[in-house]
Order: sequence, then structure tokens, then C-alpha cells
Amino acid sequence: MLRTGPAILFTLMSAVAASAADWPQFLGPNRDGSSPETVAAWQGTLKAAWKMPVGASHSSPVVADGKVFAFYQPAGKDADALAAFDAKSGAKLWEKSYERANFKPPFGSGPRSTPAVSDGKVYTLGGTGILACWDAKTGDIAWKVDTLKEFKASNLFFGVSTSPLVEGDTVVIQVGGKGAGIVGIDKATGKTQWQATSDPSSYASPIAVGNGPDRQIIALTGSNLRGLSTTGKELWAVPFKDFLNESSTTPVKAGDLVIGSSVTAGSIALKLTKADDQWKATQVWKKGDLTCYFSTPVAVGKLLFMVNGSITAKQITLRCVERDTGKVLWEKPGVGRYHAAIIRTGNDKLLMLDDTGALTLFEPDAKEFKVLAKSRVCGETWAHPALVDGKVYLRDEKQLICVPLK
Repeated sequence: MLRTGPAILFTLMSAVAASAADWPQFLGPNRDGSSPETVAAWQGTLKAAWKMPVGASHSSPVVADGKVFAFYQPAGKDADALAAFDAKSGAKLWEKSYERANFKPPFGSGPRSTPAVSDGKVYTLGGTGILACWDAKTGDIAWKVDTLKEFKASNLFFGVSTSPLVEGDTVVIQVGGKGAGIVGIDKATGKTQWQATSDPSSYASPIAVGNGPDRQIIALTGSNLRGLSTTGKELWAVPFKDFLNESSTTPVKAGDLVIGSSVTAGSIALKLTKADDQWKATQVWKKGDLTCYFSTPVAVGKLLFMVNGSITAKQITLRCVERDTGKVLWEKPGVGRYHAAIIRTGNDKLLMLDDTGALTLFEPDAKEFKVLAKSRVCGETWAHPALVDGKVYLRDEKQLICVPLK
């Protein structure tokens, strides 16, 4: 717990206004892989309510106001497209796109970043660094910013992947430019509000935590795990560099700790304190073997559930870890090849979608891996699912899919 005189509890807040039935941004309404929805164990094989073809992408679907938004590369075009689908029927409501430079990184040329929906607008960040604001009803583009060009930054090997964070009136993204490692863009106009640090970019996405004057943005950059004020003031930084600069795991606020993870540097837990209006980040533990590649850990009480992998092994391991010590309580190897995404449900169960297309419901048990239900729901995927109104919305390499959990 953070202390400055009396104790102040840090709680993770959603940066995007959303109803309980929305999944409007990467990792859900609270940007922590959690949902208020309860999920019961299902019987047999889950069946899709609908499927719709979409272009190449590792971007995750988001759901807001009865619409599912998918961000992808249209077949045969150097472009980024955004499409809206009716959440109940799957009917395509609109599809719009813009042209962008040719870019063919390894493992797919479509966008990696997940959209964010706020106040009737959808914000996307393409693999070549184009940040765009779309009208959620019509798909009309209100503004675009070529962030790599604007801030004189270089693209990453796999392409820009950080998902935009809408914090108040600001869209926050990593860019990696000199004096513009992290930038804040006015969500109404596309104009720069602030820019901070000269940290190189990573593939990870920022979060916002805390309340009032203590609210801050936390990001895992290419060189640090750091905190900024919501106006871009640098508050604290702890060096945490991935050897290959392939960090893509979103930081996690778990109790009074901030957890950062990397594919080569392992995981680190920090405790934040504030005294005399100055922030300090103190290392509580660091574990070099808790290496996360794409998957973001999920906290349930004093437990962390994380998917660990490496650049050499072709299988990933699910681990249950003590939040306050980093001690591994149990592990389950072979839950996928490179990636599995985890969601904490409102009744404290865990849904895991692995990269082979299997969806597993399991207990957050401290002693063993307890499977409640399992079903194959799609083809190979690296995208995170969305959980809304008793349905999982997901995408594989070819389709956007709606799967009722019953």
C-alpha cells in the first residue's frame, strides 16, 4: 500500500468510459485482464454464434455500444482498415481504411495494436505508427497522425505494437523518439499535448492507475519501467531492459505492487511510495525465470497467474506465483506454443485462450491447475479475447468469431 502520512489505496481505473457490457480497449474495461462477468463451466464443445472474415492482424477485437471493432490489413493492400460488426448478429456495419507505407515484418504484416473506444470515437495505432481517430457510428476518420514521422522515431523490428491508452482527453502512446519516448495526443484534435522521456519504444502498452493528483501513467519502455503524471511529468523510473527489445507485456498493478515482465529479463515487482510530493519505486523482488513474451499476468488476490515462455522454447508454461514474493507455487507446461491470454472473471475464475485456439476455464487455485472446462474455439491466434454479455469475441488468422459460453 502506498503511504504518504495516511495510507492511500491505489486502485486501477478504466481510462475509457464504458458500461459493464463493454470491452472497449486492450485488456478490458480496467486494462488489467479482468471482467465483471461471471462464467460457469460449460459442457461439451462450444459453438460459434457467428464468424466473419477479416484481414491479417494480431490486433484484438474490442466491444462497445453493441458493436465489435476489428483492426486489420485488407487483403492485397498497403492499408490499415477498421470495421464495425453488430455484436449480436455479426453483420458488418461498415469498413473504412487508409493507405500507408508498405511494411512486411516477420509473423504477419497486419496491425498488432488494439483499438480503444471512447466517447463515440475509436482510436487505432497501425504497425507503421499512424494514429487515427474514427467515428464509431460511421467509420469516418476525424484525424490522423504519422507518429514516427512527427516525432522523428524509427519503427521497431516487428512494427509498432503498443495499444493506445485514452486517459481523460489524452491518447497516450509509446513512440520512442528523442524527447518523445511517450507522448500525449489530444483525443479531439490529434494535436500534441505533451511529450516525455527519450526512452526507446517497446511493444508493451501503458496503463493508468491511482486517483486524483496521485493518478499516473505506467509504461514498460525499451529501457525502463517508469511512471509519468497524466500531464507527462516524469515521476520515477527503474531500469528494466529486455536483451532483444521484444518486451510486449503490459505492466500490472497488483495490490500495492507494480509488476513488469520481459521475455529475457524476467519479472520485477516494485512498490511505489510518495513523500514530500516525490515518488520513489523500490524493488520488492525480481525473478529472472519468470519470462513473459506476449501474455500479461493477471492478479487474483495475492496470486499472480502468468504465462512464461522464451525465445528458444516452442512451448509456454502457466505459473501460479505469490504476488508479494515472486515464489512459484505451481506450473503447468505446454499450455500453448508462444502465447496464451488470461481473463479474470467476475466470479474469480480464469479464462485462458492459447495460441492453438483452445479456451480453458480454470480455478485460481494456489495448489494446482484445476480445469473446469475446455473447448477449441478458433484456429491459431495471438490476439487477446474480449468477454461481453456471456460471449467471448476473438479472432484467429482469418476470422472474427463470437462464441457464447454455454
